[in-house]
Amino acid sequence: MTIPGSTGQDPLHGRDPLHGRDPLQGRGPDAPGEVVPASQGVPLTPDTTGTWHRVHPISPLVRGWIALAAIAYFFGRDWFEAVFRGDEFWGLTGGRALWTVLIVAVVVLLLVAGFFLSWWYTRYQVTDGHVRVNSGVLFRQHRQARLDRVQAIDVIQPLLARIFGLAELKFEVADAGESAVRLAYLPLASAQELRATILARAAGLTSEPGHAQEPVPEAPEQQILAVPGSRIVGAALLSGTTVFLVIMLIAAGLSTFVFDAAFGPALLVPAAFGVAAGYWSTFSTGYNFRAAVSPDGIRMRYGLLETRAQTVPPGRVQAVEITQSPLWRFKGWYRIRINVAGYGVSTENAGARTTLLPVGTQQEVMQMLALVLPDPGTEDPFTVFTAGLDGIAATDQNDGDASDGRFVTSPRRVRWLSWLTWRRNGFAVTGTALLARSGRLWRSLAVVPHERTQSIALHQGPVARRLRVADLRLHTTTGPVTPVVYQIDADTARRLFDEQAARAAAARRRSLPERWLEARPESTPESAPEPSSGAGPQAATERPDVKHGPQQPEGPQPEQESRHGGQH
Repeated sequence: MTIPGSTGQDPLHGRDPLHGRDPLQGRGPDAPGEVVPASQGVPLTPDTTGTWHRVHPISPLVRGWIALAAIAYFFGRDWFEAVFRGDEFWGLTGGRALWTVLIVAVVVLLLVAGFFLSWWYTRYQVTDGHVRVNSGVLFRQHRQARLDRVQAIDVIQPLLARIFGLAELKFEVADAGESAVRLAYLPLASAQELRATILARAAGLTSEPGHAQEPVPEAPEQQILAVPGSRIVGAALLSGTTVFLVIMLIAAGLSTFVFDAAFGPALLVPAAFGVAAGYWSTFSTGYNFRAAVSPDGIRMRYGLLETRAQTVPPGRVQAVEITQSPLWRFKGWYRIRINVAGYGVSTENAGARTTLLPVGTQQEVMQMLALVLPDPGTEDPFTVFTAGLDGIAATDQNDGDASDGRFVTSPRRVRWLSWLTWRRNGFAVTGTALLARSGRLWRSLAVVPHERTQSIALHQGPVARRLRVADLRLHTTTGPVTPVVYQIDADTARRLFDEQAARAAAARRRSLPERWLEARPESTPESAPEPSSGAGPQAATERPDVKHGPQQPEGPQPEQESRHGGQH
């Protein structure tokens, strides 16, 4: 699948990200075990000598500004009200001035001491295999993440951090975001440099020994798309928040008319807060959204007050879901969400972080799909994915071959049970992924690469058994995408169950290693991986200065749930 509108060039082509330097060996000029402030410009390259670095000295203030704001409010509220009324502040009368000044001074000194200790005991270390962060004064905390298991790295800049030119690094590992390692705060340039170094290590890039140690520059990128702010505003106005607002207005009007009281307007007060929060969340997280591709992975930047720069390495995307609400259909807009290993659903700002495209046209959807699924496994991907996005017609096809864009849908005998969706629900199988579409008003298309299928289950309730249909659920990592093939013929579901398990196992055996820039070891023609097409981030070129390590298989083989035990 090629990317429309792109140059067609590999963003890694002609680039030496190491520039003859070794980012993974050597160390700075300091003695072993010495703690070096990050503000001194020490090279943030991995070492094996135990050198620890400190975060920026102003980091505790950026993290604890809300405590200062609370103290200022507590002591300043009465003083401000007294000044506004023209009265004398009670804390400065009757001989209490000295005590007031002493109390304020003690509180300020305690805060300063707490900030200093917090900064002093927060240290980090990057070795050739791990990133470690130690923090805490009374309760010590030691966190570490293996570099080759880093799932994604975010550069986060809250508003106050942007004012001071600082940024936070968040390293996601492979347990649904519960053990994410956070490093706050570093100068923005140092944070970007450290992210580039860690991503180079996670990608499996090393250079020949003996090169001079210098920081690794950030990998070049090729911008794929940028969502205009006007479209974000339109998407918010045409979202479900507007539908909720209209329903609340109608309910308020009817209640006022029926009960002849001010009961209706009272409903609008909490509804107004919810609507405002919904609009603000959509606008602030989708504002200035940009997507690019680089050898590091897929880069996404977005945010109004708090800006985020995400880098999702290729191969970490486990499942993709494309949705379209009824109001968005008038504009031809879609949203793409993904399951990323390490992100989960309960992590901070998970809704925005698992959004690959907040709102986009069909062409932009195809562009983003080309990044996460560079080889669609079919000769006519546009027809297949268009049928998945907009198709509603049922066919008499039973083999699940999507080479002609047709989907296997629910049988006609379930039309009285799902009269609106039975012609829409269906699945298609390509050489690299399984596609499951559903919904008539709120359309959805889930795409799961074969090698990302972890387990499969058949679900069949009493009514479904009577109608001889079943649901097939594909299990991936935790996330907002739940791939389900709804209400297909029971025999077809069992056959798909067995065939998909076999396809997943075979795809895992020939999938690329976790370190996506490493070359695979020489293999026989029978076990050699099929070449992938397109200009996705996995299309890396080899360079003579890069050493290639052995393949590390990713995760266990997919589990097959019992056909009988998996039914309900």
